[in-house]
Amino acid sequence: MRNFIFILLLCTPFATMAQLQKIDMDNPNSPTPVLSKQSDSVMVSSYSKSKKEKKPSIKLYKIYNLQKDTTFVDTSLSIKNEYRYNFLRRDIFGLLPFANEGHTYTTLDYGLTKASKMPAIGFMAKHFNYYEIDAINYYHVPTPLTELYYKTVMEQGQSLDAFLTVNTKKNLNFSIAYKGLRSNGKYINNIASSGNFRFTTSYFTPNKRYFLNAHFTGQDISNKENGGIKNPIDFESGDDRFQDRNRLDVFYNNAVSFLKGNRFFVDHHFKLNPKNPNGLVFSHQFFQEYKFFEFTQDKATDLYGSVYAASIRDKTRFNQLYNKFAVAYTTKKYGDLSFFTDHSKSNYYYNSGVFNGSGLLIIPNAMSYSIQNLGANYQYFGRNFIASLNASQSFTTPSISDFLATLKYKLNSETLFQFSYHKTTSLPNFNYSLMQSDYVSYNWKNDFKTLKNNQFNVIAQTKWFHLEAQYRVISDYLYFSDTSSDAKNVLVAPFQYDKTINYFSVKANKEIKFWKFALDNTILYQSVNQLDNVLNVPELTTRNTLYFSEHVFKRAMFLQTGFSFQYFTGYYANRYQPLIGEFYVQNQTKIGNFPLLDFFINARIRQTRIFLKAEHFNSSFTGNKFYSSPNYPYRDFMIRFGLEWNFFK
Repeated sequence: MRNFIFILLLCTPFATMAQLQKIDMDNPNSPTPVLSKQSDSVMVSSYSKSKKEKKPSIKLYKIYNLQKDTTFVDTSLSIKNEYRYNFLRRDIFGLLPFANEGHTYTTLDYGLTKASKMPAIGFMAKHFNYYEIDAINYYHVPTPLTELYYKTVMEQGQSLDAFLTVNTKKNLNFSIAYKGLRSNGKYINNIASSGNFRFTTSYFTPNKRYFLNAHFTGQDISNKENGGIKNPIDFESGDDRFQDRNRLDVFYNNAVSFLKGNRFFVDHHFKLNPKNPNGLVFSHQFFQEYKFFEFTQDKATDLYGSVYAASIRDKTRFNQLYNKFAVAYTTKKYGDLSFFTDHSKSNYYYNSGVFNGSGLLIIPNAMSYSIQNLGANYQYFGRNFIASLNASQSFTTPSISDFLATLKYKLNSETLFQFSYHKTTSLPNFNYSLMQSDYVSYNWKNDFKTLKNNQFNVIAQTKWFHLEAQYRVISDYLYFSDTSSDAKNVLVAPFQYDKTINYFSVKANKEIKFWKFALDNTILYQSVNQLDNVLNVPELTTRNTLYFSEHVFKRAMFLQTGFSFQYFTGYYANRYQPLIGEFYVQNQTKIGNFPLLDFFINARIRQTRIFLKAEHFNSSFTGNKFYSSPNYPYRDFMIRFGLEWNFFK
């Protein structure tokens, strides 16, 4: 409590509110982000700035991505801030976290799964906290900007994300950030530890002929693994002996999974004549990334079958080199047309091989792809709409392709419609095709077909509601499944479904306000048409938040407090398999059909947001049948607090 009061006292001398805005329609052809008009300013500390000195407008603090979608720095307090205040720093509706912070997530909303034509390393259950290229933002600020994120965790440890960005010149920006986590967790052998370092730079020449965005990331994600609880009946019984979760028996207590990756990325373009709106633009994109996934276990468990060695040391390595060259002709009247070629060289390998009794290599130690594509992109900017077409086709073996058509129509400042069609033919992730392990049953070499995905998306954003609908037709779907006939063993292997899967979802959001109260509702409906249960999702997922907002202490503090209710219908959720860092299909155990109730009190003092939450406070009186995945319980009731703090020099 003394620490909490000390934080409150520190918050008072610093600057006030900034407002978040999303700009994706106003002059999207501009090489620099263009922002809508706004009169808010950042209040700079009186210790460093004279009152007579002009304060920078908040619209000058720009955050943008490679697609030039731009936001302002946000120090406001809204229900969206509450949803984003978590380890991933984004709204996780459709994701169900595991018991410990920094572990994996069960995907309730299959629509969050993106189709990509290029093969990745795999081990996707370990990538929720991994910053991919699209997750990196770039900045342009008039004064140095700092943001601190802090949140308590499960038992010992902390979660911290520190960020600093500065423009050393008007056309040169640097940013540096580090997110670190250490959390012991409530269960045996459940410690989570991770670090995500990000460094970015942006530059453009004074005449705006040349633009550069680049970043470097160094990331490591470590989890002690226990395979889940061995006897769910002990957990569900409510016996006082097992209220201390360390008393629950787990499958093993000596394993660690570890994902590490480094990436260097550059995106730059050069305009032949910056003064002419019609002209040629040359661009180049490059990145190099190295990753490895490692699973270690001091003593092998019988759960995964027979072994080659008494202790397990599985290490999978991956590197990728990517280059893309494009030439575009931009016109003010007829839109932009570009042609590009790209090349991706990826290697996936082990420092070992698997031989049979005759000395014949049966599981190779490596596989690689060298893929070259040709493609074109066209964008047209109308008065109230944007139309774009993007198509690419490989001219190397194996053959992959990608086609995306999008139409955005902006009726007015409050109404936006978006329609898109995406067709991809993609290669399987490498871990479906090749796997080596000291566990005998976890060695395979497969030649799967390419995956086919046809996807239709509709988005309607109005002042009355926000609606998203998605329809997918999936062919040659890949999944993991347990092949063991003995319940005492878990022998997971990859499979390819030779029939068509039809997936449909619709998600709606509506906030109802009355006086100082508000009710924010989000509901997701999903339906899967398939002959076999290989793609399992809950039919209904919902989140409803009732909250009260008010200025207090003579408007020195803005307070927001309320209750959040989350629920999803029971279904055969995929089970987590830490050895391969993936979820696998099972059709024996259902999870879900339990309520999750949170109570929160949030406050803003100037540009500091303080968060206090009683998470899952109903756990003791609605039954101990809450799971994130079969054999992996969800979080018990606990109280957590933290803050987000912005500094404007």
